[in-house]
Amino acid sequence: MVTLVSERTDKPWLRRLNLPAYQIGEAAAYAQVAPQTVAAWHRIEAKLLKQREARSALSYYQLIEVAVVAAFRKAGVPMKNVRAARAYAQNELKSEYPFAEYRFKENAKHLYLDAQQVNLKEGTVLGADQGGQLEWETIIGRLREFEYEDQVALRWHVAGEGSPIIIDPRISFGAPAVEGTPTWIIRGRFEAGESNSDIADDFGLKPELVKAALKFEERVASGRERSLH
Repeated sequence: MVTLVSERTDKPWLRRLNLPAYQIGEAAAYAQVAPQTVAAWHRIEAKLLKQREARSALSYYQLIEVAVVAAFRKAGVPMKNVRAARAYAQNELKSEYPFAEYRFKENAKHLYLDAQQVNLKEGTVLGADQGGQLEWETIIGRLREFEYEDQVALRWHVAGEGSPIIIDPRISFGAPAVEGTPTWIIRGRFEAGESNSDIADDFGLKPELVKAALKFEERVASGRERSLH
């Protein structure tokens, strides 16, 4: 039986992974999907969306699941394959949030788990959306915007692979941040009339990082606005 990360208590921040911390509209803006898509994935009643997501918050695990699903959908993986892979992993690996706790790979619109994660012969992969069928590993795409530690995706480059904007539950309570400084703080300072260079000096950031944070916050604000209409 797989020991879930949430069951370990040797690191205090692990307890936060299951706490509701991200509003549906916020999660949707980060993953660049519609709030209704987020609600449907986690089976949250649509009526809650009409209250501007006031009572609908996702945990870090749930946020990462939304992000992974969105990434695979953008890669062309059919939703039926996504659901089949998740159901297989939940049942076989005893994981409530397998997309947050395991590295899945994609090839020809199918999802796979590699040998290292499921104790298979090196060089093989398991077809998670094909009932556990084994295959030799070929050229398979990974979701490179996620970095895994302690059996969980602990760093999400939320603005894309290589982006300096990171969501990490160990930093700033999981808020999007650039080198440890939450992007919402940078936005607030900018809206208060401070220049990019002053903000950069105050937080010890390069000016281009401040620009990246402001660009990200602008995108998120735009996404939230669309979700309210």
